[in-house]
Amino acid sequence: MKADLGVRESMLAAVPGLRAFAMSLCGKMDRADDLVQETLLRALTNIDSFEPGTNMSAWLFTILRNLFRSEYRKRRREVEDGEGRLAESLKSPPDQQSHMEFEEFRVALAKLPPDQREALILVGASGFSYEEAAQICGSAVGTIKSRVNRARTRLAELLAIENASDLSPDGTTQAVLGRNDLP
Repeated sequence: MKADLGVRESMLAAVPGLRAFAMSLCGKMDRADDLVQETLLRALTNIDSFEPGTNMSAWLFTILRNLFRSEYRKRRREVEDGEGRLAESLKSPPDQQSHMEFEEFRVALAKLPPDQREALILVGASGFSYEEAAQICGSAVGTIKSRVNRARTRLAELLAIENASDLSPDGTTQAVLGRNDLP
């Protein structure tokens, strides 16, 4: 079956979420874009394996996640900038408060265990239900709920957030941290 118009539109609608998820996994926009491009290419190549009537976004997120994990296994053998000296030298300091807050949030998010970060991004930032996130991650729903809860608690600790008024007005940050879960 060739990709019909409905499938194409569903795939295109998922791209912003795929990019955000890829960025949360990679930490680098160029690698994230490459990962999304490879995800879409694989999806189109294997479109016959997509079951019509199922969740296209969940299928694409699963492909992306699997691609990332495969890349990660390959890159483990590469020499990295372990202390971050090269990376720090390439960055320019933020010039606005929101940029600094975002950087603090990004650093705190990076400190979470990968499985918790992944679950939190899927549920909090990408808007997937716990059930959909569990399907994407190949985990039980209860496991995803636990990971999200632990991740939100740890992020609040890392960012010294005691109540909802401490949160940035940014909607994504509030969704990830679960604003309704805080006093």
